[in-house]
Amino acid sequence: MINWGIIGCGNVTEVKSGPAFNKVRNSRLLAVMRRDAARAEDYAKRHNVPRFYSNADELIHDRDVNAVYVATPPGSHAEYAVKVLQAGKPVYIEKPMAASHEECIRINEAAEKFGLPVFVAYYRRTLPGFLKIRDLIREGNIGKVRFVQIQIFNYLSEDEKAGRLPWRVIPGISGAGHFFDLASHQLDYLDFLFGPVQKTTGVALNQANLYSAEDMVSASFVFPENIVATGTWSFAAARESNRDSLEIIGERGMIRTSTFSFQPIVLVNEKGSQEFENARPEHVQYFLIEQIVKSLTEGGPVVSTGITAARTSRVMDEVVREYYGKTDVSSEALAKEED
Repeated sequence: MINWGIIGCGNVTEVKSGPAFNKVRNSRLLAVMRRDAARAEDYAKRHNVPRFYSNADELIHDRDVNAVYVATPPGSHAEYAVKVLQAGKPVYIEKPMAASHEECIRINEAAEKFGLPVFVAYYRRTLPGFLKIRDLIREGNIGKVRFVQIQIFNYLSEDEKAGRLPWRVIPGISGAGHFFDLASHQLDYLDFLFGPVQKTTGVALNQANLYSAEDMVSASFVFPENIVATGTWSFAAARESNRDSLEIIGERGMIRTSTFSFQPIVLVNEKGSQEFENARPEHVQYFLIEQIVKSLTEGGPVVSTGITAARTSRVMDEVVREYYGKTDVSSEALAKEED
């Protein structure tokens, strides 16, 4: 039995992940932690969790907890993940894996040192709709993939306009802006479909000047077999332009869907147009958690690990490197990923 503890029982754990730990076979949610003890207790009572803490170290060293899910903002992922590994326990980390690729390396080095697995919550690798897209490509429905187009156009929230900034646009907490939060899912999924990014070019800007993080990103990525992906992420666009689009174009057809809004999957080729369901599971992390628990109890692979997730963080770091004045990590990072 995997007895889970959660560090950071915030919004993402309410429906997306938390309840799944009790629904997967050989798994239960034993303890939760939040710095605000009253809110930790409230979560525990509402979700029937036996134990709650306001100190992460106490949860990590709870003798009955044998695996930990780190669901805090990215800025503290590395600190907590390394502590969990030092305590001899596997760790499951909310995405993105950390606030920077450098911190991902730190986590993976600790995992190697202590001989423990690291898993990361890139759950689209396990969702039925996104697996259907993979199968449509593998079956040759669009021929060889030529390029991918990603478009995310979001408008500024009233809180952002008023200066009440969410942690996702505070780089010291999130690593960057909304780009890290949203693009991480998309870039990881393309890594799953096509393999590691081989070349990255891009520009990050701030157009609305309402916070220090980037609010506009345009980037291109080259994958194995010369597959090219381009993406535009705008977080200060007109409300009327709101868009969530993912298009995969091949030599004989295309696949069109969304990343976050679970729009139907549309296949267009010489046979015409077909539509496939892209249902949103009740708990979107269920299938990945199920895979992790099976790996821990019976053995077997997991599709989202510290190694795969670190690749996505490397790519995102390269896109925003000039904006934040980060060191170019590309050559060193590739060497470490290949070791």
